Amino acid sequence: IRLVMLRPNELMEFCEFAGTNADDILIWVGKTLGKSLMERYFYGKDWSTENMANKKEVVLGILEALILMGYGAVTGQFRKDHILIDVYESLATEEKDNIMAKNLCILYLGIFNGVFEVLGIDVDGKEIECVLSGDDKCSYKFDLLGEELDDKLVDEEISEEAVSEFLASL
Repeated sequence: IRLVMLRPNELMEFCEFAGTNADDILIWVGKTLGKSLMERYFYGKDWSTENMANKKEVVLGILEALILMGYGAVTGQFRKDHILIDVYESLATEEKDNIMAKNLCILYLGIFNGVFEVLGIDVDGKEIECVLSGDDKCSYKFDLLGEELDDKLVDEEISEEAVSEFLASL
């Protein structure tokens, strides 16, 4: 990945200058980062022949990489017809008092969309919970636009206790 030195404040300020198209620009930047991340880890990989079980493992591995890169405590759950990604202690958490911090959440959405696009997983994503709205995490739901997941790939619900233990282990 090319090193991009953008502090959260710089991203938020950029959006003030971008005006009405800021959301689209941030999603594009996020998708570009997500695609670049995939390209660096899986140079030249053709995902069209991979099964969904392998793609699921790659998504979970990328989420672990994001944790190591400082994006927060990121978890993923695969459901029958959608994928949930939760981000605890996201970059936006530190900027709760700044209304422009929402732009950081949009960047995350773009990153996840970029990863799914490279893998050939057709999704429609949106943020459904946000620390800036008083929630304890930012949560993103990606509806699967193709076929539903096979039952053996569907994850069990993660309890709040398990999440607390995970966060304590970091």
